[in-house]
Amino acid sequence: MAERAHDAAPASGDPRRGVASRSWPPGRGQPARGTYAALDLGTNNCRLLIARAQGDSFVVIDAFSRIVRLGEGLSANGRLSEAAMDRAAAALAICAEKLRRRNVTLVRSVATEACRRALNGREFVARIRAETGLQLEIISAEQEARLAVTGCQALLEPGQGPALVFDIGGGSTELILLDDEKGGPPSIDDWFSAPWGVVSLSESVPHAGEDEAALRAAYTGMRDRVKEAFAPFAETLTRRGARPGRLLGTSGTVTTLASLHLALPNYDRRAVDGLIVPAEAMRDLSQRLAGMSVPERASLPCIGNERADLLVAGCAILETILDLWPAERLSVADRGIREGILRKLMAHELKRQ
Repeated sequence: MAERAHDAAPASGDPRRGVASRSWPPGRGQPARGTYAALDLGTNNCRLLIARAQGDSFVVIDAFSRIVRLGEGLSANGRLSEAAMDRAAAALAICAEKLRRRNVTLVRSVATEACRRALNGREFVARIRAETGLQLEIISAEQEARLAVTGCQALLEPGQGPALVFDIGGGSTELILLDDEKGGPPSIDDWFSAPWGVVSLSESVPHAGEDEAALRAAYTGMRDRVKEAFAPFAETLTRRGARPGRLLGTSGTVTTLASLHLALPNYDRRAVDGLIVPAEAMRDLSQRLAGMSVPERASLPCIGNERADLLVAGCAILETILDLWPAERLSVADRGIREGILRKLMAHELKRQ
C-alpha cells in the first residue's frame, strides 16, 4: 500500500484519557517511538491502520478493512452469532499477521457497540486473545465519541460558534457538540450516543416493500425510530440554545454518498476525505436511494453488494441529523476512530518519553 500523510489535528481533552496501549508482539518490553497501529472492530467493519510518526502527525504504511457484520442478528437475541464471530476472527487474524510483519511496536485494539451490547462480548474478546494474541478493549460510547473527534477534527470547516460532529456506525451513532467560545481548538461541550447504526436499524426496521411507495413508507419508519432516539439530545441542544452551524460527518454512509455526489466510477479517498458537500445534495441522494430496491442500489458505482442493503439505514440516520442540525454544508471525513487512536498513542508515548 502506498504511504499517505495525515493532516495534524488537535486532540480534545486529556491525551492520556482512555489510552490502554500494548507492546506488540505480546510480552515485548517498553517500545521506542516507532511504528504504531490502531485496530477498530465495529458492528459492521474491522479496520486496521499501521503508521509511523512524522513530526506531529503520521504516515500510514499499511491498512486493512473488511466488512464482517459482527453485530448481525444481535438485535434479535442479544448475542454474537457463531458465524459472525468466525468472520470477525478471520479478519482479526489477518490484522495480527500484519502487525507482526510490519514490526509494530505499539498497538491499541478497540471493540465498540456490538461487543458492548452482546451477552457473550467478553467471551469473544477472550477467544480472540487466545487465537491471535490481540487484546481487544471494549470501549465506552463516550470513549468512542472522543476518539472519533480526535481523528477527524482537522477537517472541520473553519468558522466560529458551535459545531456538530457525528459518526454513523454499525450498531450506534455518536453525536458530539463542539464549542470554540473559549478560544483555541474546539472542545467537546456535550455528546450523545443513540443505539441505532446501519446494522441495528436495518434489522429492527427493515427497509422492505414490493414497490417504491412501500419502500418509502419503510424509510419513513426508519426515520421516525431515529428521531425518537435523538429526542433527548434535541432537548439538550434547545436548552443550550446551540445555533446550527458547522457539521462534520465520518462514516461509510457519508463517504459513499459523497462518492455518488461526485459521480466517481470507483471510490477514491483522496477525492472524498475533506470534501464539503451541500446538505441539500445529501438529502436528495438519500431520498433517491430510499426509493430503490437493493439490486438497484447495488448496481450504482461505489455501493456494490456489500453496502446496498445497509446504506438506506445510514441515509435515514443522516437525514434525521440534518433535521436536528440544519447546516447548509456537510464536511466529509474518511477518518475517525483509528486516526484518533494513533494520535493519542503517539502523544502519550511522547509525553512518557
